[in-house]
Amino acid sequence: MRHDKLERELYLLQLLTENRTYTIERLCEKLGISRRNLYYYLEFFRDSGFKVYKHGNCYSIDRNSPFFNRLIERISITEEEAVMIRRLLDKAGQGDVLADNLRKKLERFYDFDIINNDELREQKVYNIGVLYDAIKLQRQVVIHGYASPHSRTTKDRLVEPFLLMNNNNEVRCYEPSSKLNKTFKVSRMQEVELLDTEWAYKDRHQQMYTDVFMFSGEKMMPVSMLLGQLSYNVFREEYPAAEANMTTCGDGRHRLDLPVCSYAGIGRFVLGLFDDIEVLGDEGFIAYLQQKVAAMASSYTHKEQ
Repeated sequence: MRHDKLERELYLLQLLTENRTYTIERLCEKLGISRRNLYYYLEFFRDSGFKVYKHGNCYSIDRNSPFFNRLIERISITEEEAVMIRRLLDKAGQGDVLADNLRKKLERFYDFDIINNDELREQKVYNIGVLYDAIKLQRQVVIHGYASPHSRTTKDRLVEPFLLMNNNNEVRCYEPSSKLNKTFKVSRMQEVELLDTEWAYKDRHQQMYTDVFMFSGEKMMPVSMLLGQLSYNVFREEYPAAEANMTTCGDGRHRLDLPVCSYAGIGRFVLGLFDDIEVLGDEGFIAYLQQKVAAMASSYTHKEQ
């Protein structure tokens, strides 16, 4: 039936935009289809304007595909709407669990110190416009007066911007002087100047990923574990976007296969519910947990002495 086919197409679209670790075999298993049908769906996505990428034996869809950009334009919250929602939430006061959760979600995407200040807000909008043009035209820019909290300096930066991130609050750039890809916060820029110089280091631009825990990085690391009913319910409620990464096992548990940019977010979850979770991998994540447990044990041993 067409309804079943559409459901599979939407599910595959969700999988391909959330994760870069699914192989052809894994995708076929999750959708219950043959390799031939999977290739048919991938070709359909390409014909529909989605940017389908292949990484080894894994496929993904670029979130900057035209369809997603059009969808975001229709459903995204404007900064004016975000300010109004924030004010209404503040009236609810502290301690209201639902209001606190909504407030935290808004603060992930909006810098309220800026959007409540008209002068700073106008400069930010201008800077974003210049960065957008630079990405579209593949040109270098000078970020004037960038305040870095790490080096505690404010100086100009010559960069090649290639990706606006986090609702345009951050931009991913290649910096020729350091030969590194860096993420710059738009709120820390005094002004952005568009140059006539075209990109000279396009082959060195590296994509930035963000996992469900809101950690970002240049690569994704796969973690796998078996969740009991308690940990499954908690994870599904707190991170509903990751439900596509969970499958039900025969013993009543649920397997979670999730790519992460940092072990910190998933590690905090596992350590909080360790007696209801069996970690399967990867080796790096297991080593991370062992170090955390050893550090905690050592800390409490010193306190007792």
